[in-house]
Amino acid sequence: MVSIHDIAPGTAAQTARWLDALDKRGIPATLLLVPGPWRGPSLVSDGRLAEDMLEAQDRGHELALHGFYHVATHGSGPLWRRGVARLMARGAAEFATLSEGEARARIKAGLEELADAGIDPVGFHPPGWLVNPESVSALRRSGLRYYSTHLGVHSFAGAGGAAAELRLAAPALSHRPGGFGERLGVRLMTETARRFARGGRAFRIALHPDDLTRPALRAATLAAIDEALGLGARPTTYAAALGLPRTARELHAPTRATT
Repeated sequence: MVSIHDIAPGTAAQTARWLDALDKRGIPATLLLVPGPWRGPSLVSDGRLAEDMLEAQDRGHELALHGFYHVATHGSGPLWRRGVARLMARGAAEFATLSEGEARARIKAGLEELADAGIDPVGFHPPGWLVNPESVSALRRSGLRYYSTHLGVHSFAGAGGAAAELRLAAPALSHRPGGFGERLGVRLMTETARRFARGGRAFRIALHPDDLTRPALRAATLAAIDEALGLGARPTTYAAALGLPRTARELHAPTRATT
């Protein structure tokens, strides 16, 4: 699975570059949309970007909710959890320390913003892949069908608050541009993708706008993707990997009887 993270008006150009590279390879990706104001205005305010995302969906990509503000709420949650979020996600772990009520409000606001643009996702990806139990409880009642963490993808067995279960173990591989251990991260991504592809194991490669500030990172990531494809890896969206349709509209469409 390949995903493009942090899609918002302020990252539209970078998103287009990643999409172009994936489309040329015939790779369906999951596109993670930040609906609230982040690095610029809200996604809905950029009609061109919303249209581009819907066109990408028509080409086989999946659109998913990626938080709302994409920034952590300072001062909320246990101190240890705030410390982990700061270390792991550089201040982006929006859903790591929220109360259930706060999480429910942000998920609702995000879905409403996307709905205004004609986008109806089935999946949720918390910024930084960090989500606390309170936010998971809110997700159970949101109508969304799955969420992701660093190590895998969790799906909800049913509606109405059914418990989440780990349906797919698939570690996420990504870079930290400009951060400590950047070169080590490149090597780990390449070697891990190669090993998993050879072993037939599921894994994820996450693409971020900031990766494009380092041409070598972009080249190394695309090389890792190409090698994995050559070794037999089968690219898929998150929803497809879970046996779900790409949109809530398809999910709730009545099944036509056949004769």
